[in-house]
Amino acid sequence: MKSWLVFACLLSLSAVSLGAERLDEIKARGELRVCIWPEYYGISFRNVKSGAVAGVDADMARDLAAHLGVPLSFVDSHFARLKDDLLHNQCDVGMFAVAITPARQAVMAFTQPHMFSDVYAVTSRTNSAIQRWQDIDRPGRVVAVAAGTYHEPLMRERLQYAKLLVVSPPATREGEVESGRADVFMSDYPFTRRMVKDHDWVRIIAPPKPFYLVNYAYAIAPGQGRWLATLNQFIQNQQRSGRLRQLAQRYDLQLIVRDSR
Repeated sequence: MKSWLVFACLLSLSAVSLGAERLDEIKARGELRVCIWPEYYGISFRNVKSGAVAGVDADMARDLAAHLGVPLSFVDSHFARLKDDLLHNQCDVGMFAVAITPARQAVMAFTQPHMFSDVYAVTSRTNSAIQRWQDIDRPGRVVAVAAGTYHEPLMRERLQYAKLLVVSPPATREGEVESGRADVFMSDYPFTRRMVKDHDWVRIIAPPKPFYLVNYAYAIAPGQGRWLATLNQFIQNQQRSGRLRQLAQRYDLQLIVRDSR
């Protein structure tokens, strides 16, 4: 019993040390490294022409860097790679509306949530077979999801009749639907805003009742207590001051903002 108590104490001390070291490392490095998914419209989307990154979490990252008094560097990542990027110290925090799921909580630490979303289906206007949510899970249908997103395990569990197509880069979910290889792809509220804005062939289908609501937050490597507390305090300040909601309104995402608890 004593050996287990000693081991637990060492783990606790190690976690505190790692958290302190991360903040000190950021200051010593003189740079905050933020992992983003540069294709996430309204969240952390990079304009291919100008190279500028825009979105709620991109702007939140800028505010965080200003709060810490260091320059900001965006590090390209995506959901399937974020765990490795965090654990291998490629970035200090993932700030691109990362859904909190049990599988991710097992390998990453999460801040308090700042946004949320349900699941939405994206199909083409010419697909007469998909008119409503109930038409999706039918024999012969193909449902696409992006590899590494929470939609992958969710639809693997929920679909009973339709075929699941897991899409990995450089292929895209929208490419599979537009080409006719898939009937629909599953996404969230922010990404569907982009699809409607940029593509005239798109039709969005919302579930008739909540399908799978998830909270979005920022992710860090585990064992960084002080860094996590710093991020949580930052989020609370942004929520209470109205700054988060202001940024969300800039990108038409105010409907999915989580206010301070």
